[in-house]
Amino acid sequence: MATLLHRLGRGAFRHRGAVLGSWAAVLALLIGLVVGFGGSLDNDFSIPGSESQQARDTLSREFPAAAGATAQIVFTAPAGERIADYRTVVTRTLDRVDRAPQVEAVQTGAVSADQRTSLAQVEYAVAHPGDPEALERAVAPARDAGLTVSVGGPAFTENGVSVSALELIGVGVALLVLVVTFGSLLAAGLPLVTALIGVGVGLLGLLATAAVGDISSTAITLALMIGLAVGIDYALFIVSRHRAQLARGLSPEESAALANGTAGSAVVFAGLTVIIALAGLSVVGIPFLTVMGLGAAATVLVAVLVALTVVPALLGFAGDRLTPRPGSRAARRGAPEASTGGERWARIVTRRPAWTVLAVVVGLLVLAIPAKDLRLALPDGGSAAEGTHQRVTYDAVSTTFGPGFNGPLLVLAHGDADRAALVAKDLGALPDVVAVTPPAPTPDGRYALIQVIPETAPDDPATTDLVDTIRDRAGAIEAQTGVRIQVTGNTAIAIDVSDRLSAALVPFAAVVVGLCLVLLLVVFRSLVVPLKATIGFLLSVAASFGATAAVFEWGWLSDLLGVGRTGPVISFLPIILMAVLFGLAMDYEVFLVSGIREEWVRTGKALPSVLGGARHASRVVTAAALIMFSVFATFVIPDDAIIKPIAFSLAVGVLIDAFVVRMTLVPAVLALVGPGAWWLPRWLDRALPKVDIEGESLRAPETTEPKEPVPVG
Repeated sequence: MATLLHRLGRGAFRHRGAVLGSWAAVLALLIGLVVGFGGSLDNDFSIPGSESQQARDTLSREFPAAAGATAQIVFTAPAGERIADYRTVVTRTLDRVDRAPQVEAVQTGAVSADQRTSLAQVEYAVAHPGDPEALERAVAPARDAGLTVSVGGPAFTENGVSVSALELIGVGVALLVLVVTFGSLLAAGLPLVTALIGVGVGLLGLLATAAVGDISSTAITLALMIGLAVGIDYALFIVSRHRAQLARGLSPEESAALANGTAGSAVVFAGLTVIIALAGLSVVGIPFLTVMGLGAAATVLVAVLVALTVVPALLGFAGDRLTPRPGSRAARRGAPEASTGGERWARIVTRRPAWTVLAVVVGLLVLAIPAKDLRLALPDGGSAAEGTHQRVTYDAVSTTFGPGFNGPLLVLAHGDADRAALVAKDLGALPDVVAVTPPAPTPDGRYALIQVIPETAPDDPATTDLVDTIRDRAGAIEAQTGVRIQVTGNTAIAIDVSDRLSAALVPFAAVVVGLCLVLLLVVFRSLVVPLKATIGFLLSVAASFGATAAVFEWGWLSDLLGVGRTGPVISFLPIILMAVLFGLAMDYEVFLVSGIREEWVRTGKALPSVLGGARHASRVVTAAALIMFSVFATFVIPDDAIIKPIAFSLAVGVLIDAFVVRMTLVPAVLALVGPGAWWLPRWLDRALPKVDIEGESLRAPETTEPKEPVPVG
């Protein structure tokens, strides 16, 4: 692979104009497809094969309005007055609402105990109304009459891409880190340019795909976040290697080719680990998660291709201008025996390696303690940003009528609709049920729809228990009444999605851990290195879960981070975190340990090899981790209930894995184990395939030059 990438880098360097022109043509083509055929985004959470989804499919045929999106309207009379005094105004307003685009029906509902507030439900014929804001315009007469009116509900779920100028903060921080790392504005700008090209191609490709498939706004945002971070890092590894080689006297063309063959090989390895982990989300069997995983994986693939082609092309345009000036800080740092902060830190942590290992493991386990309270759910109106339609209406309904009115359960009765009243009576007698509506039969009497109002909020564990209770009683109800029931609705679907994701977490973790062991076993020909790397990865994940639970569940630092409401986090956060952090952890592991292994092969001395590897690897690992952190951290700023906890967990996970695990725990363990870190049974060594991640085949002719750890990623 190193030889092939070496040739690719040389070709891109020589034909740099054609390379950039080709990528520009791809961008132009994708822009044309998006403008001409781009479809709309779809944030529908469905789970094929579940009871709730089967019932929803039946509802779409038999009760189209009940299967579409819903909205809520809360009318509140001024203090000291009753809502009944405004009956004419409310009726006229609801007539206007009934004529709004795509509205199928309007149902008047409960009246509060103080008689000041009434609740109406709007049912749409489609799952995603084109203009839910039309309801805001329709309720104008009620507001003009002096009523306080709030409009919200699932129909107001955002389907746009949650990206703003705030995300540019991460790019600015990344530029600052690159300038400090390289000491050159030109060198710092190259990774940003290539990352933006890769992200542009990836996102435009996803938006073009929306014309023929379901793409969610969350999938777009996740792809942007991950694509931007890895795009900068992958280019950083290659440019860093290139400048070090220029300082040693290589020509720009040969250096670009060699950097592509060495650091580029590790970019391929790192990219493949991320791609495999993200694509592995499809095995869970949930369509929206499959789209998220494949979309992010495709963006990472584009980032790898851009790094291997556009970077050497831009290096060709830069020529000798990237060569560090003699005597500059960049030139002094590139000297083989130059002392660095990374080496000094490695000396500290390896002075008493056993105590370092103990301190790191205990510290991360303590940080992971809050993870036991981490709850998972899909977002609802209560997790929306304060001041939005969804949040204002959700809070008004919860305060006036009770939290359960925000997440009614739909019970579909199959069979004799006349006997569905017996089912409704049975359900009304269950604990934690506030109200049950009379059955609404279909014209042919084959089905009836019953609405059950829980006492608790949609994401409350008690509501999950109520759904389980109803399903457990289904057999007894059918035996008594001859009516078969299924529970569906947004709340039940959210519960089923969370259950499916929770059940898939352990098998997915086993696959990721197994992949980690196998990949590192092949690359480093060692038993200790894969085992240590895997345990470190699991510690990073556990600590990240703990920090996320402390903020979003316990409320620590919630005001500082703009968390408007503590409670469950998005159900697929654990799987997304494990998939992404796995790829990044292997990235840092390969970069750091490959340098240590090369020093071991050269010197045969355990501790000096650890210090030598840290000397050259720490600066780029630090820069890569800070860039990743800054990109992820900027996505914590927007008040998005889905992206905020994911971005926070990834930002914390990157910091912990890079600085605590890879740069502290790894040197300590290798120093503690000594030469045994590189032991591998001969039979296993012969059985494993040979993978040239470090570009040894390319460096073999360089016998006159001192060996230097390859900055791989």
